Amino acid sequence: MEQNLSQYRIFYTVAATGNISKAAEKLYISQPAISKAVKNLEISLGITLFSRNSRGVMLTEEGKLLYDHIKRAFNEISKGEEELRQSVLLGIGTIRISVSSALCKYVLLPYLKKFIQKNPHIKFNIECNSTTHSLAMLREEKSDIGLIGKTNHQNDLVFHSLGNVNYIFIATDAYLDNLKMRGAKTENDIFSMANIMLLDSENVSRQHINTYLSMNNLEADNILELNNMDLLIDFAKTGIGIACVIKEFAEDDIKSGKVRELPLSVPIPSREIGFAYCRNAVISASMQKFIDFYSNMQPD
Repeated sequence: MEQNLSQYRIFYTVAATGNISKAAEKLYISQPAISKAVKNLEISLGITLFSRNSRGVMLTEEGKLLYDHIKRAFNEISKGEEELRQSVLLGIGTIRISVSSALCKYVLLPYLKKFIQKNPHIKFNIECNSTTHSLAMLREEKSDIGLIGKTNHQNDLVFHSLGNVNYIFIATDAYLDNLKMRGAKTENDIFSMANIMLLDSENVSRQHINTYLSMNNLEADNILELNNMDLLIDFAKTGIGIACVIKEFAEDDIKSGKVRELPLSVPIPSREIGFAYCRNAVISASMQKFIDFYSNMQPD
């Protein structure tokens, strides 16, 4: 666009009013300044935009063509300004969250439920990913915030802890009894003979469990990998193996007797979880509201 916006606004106003003096009143600009701006625009474009008469000015054919485009452009600008005003007034915005499916269901949703009740016009785009993928998305600015497990490589992030989660192994009574009938007497026997169901190898939780198994010399010979914590719980309930799950997410099934926690001589270390975002990120008004909210609230 060769001309500045002010020249086109003057042209648009003169064309809409059909009169230079009325345009001057509307724009709070002197009539000579209006006439000069229109003349400069005509010279720059190499065309005559207006024909003059005793009643004012009229658009030429070329002027009408330009006016149709300028009118649509200014209507879009006005529309954008109105949407922006409504956005500020209502607190409209979008927050992109990356979170594992398990943490989404059991941890994030309670926070969102309370937050949306207070901020109904803020939208969320939620993508389920592993902690590793969530960290990558934060650093690539594809997500605004992540609900992740704390790692040793996140100094570039602001991390707000929500507490710890605890890992346990669960199975049905029938499956554990069957292992005993097959001669499993020790922890080593159980882990070497059982179907051990774990999250996939790229998951940070899986890496945490691998470290635990290695440090305690527990060798799992038959591993079934799944990419979803709920699936691990469901598979354990079917009686086809022993699943490593987050205890807090399986408590209802344990209390109901559908599965039982496998006693361990050395408990699995807990992991810290929380919300995280990049230190150098530009924080939107919607995002700041969410940060303030989770910093001061607890889920049901």
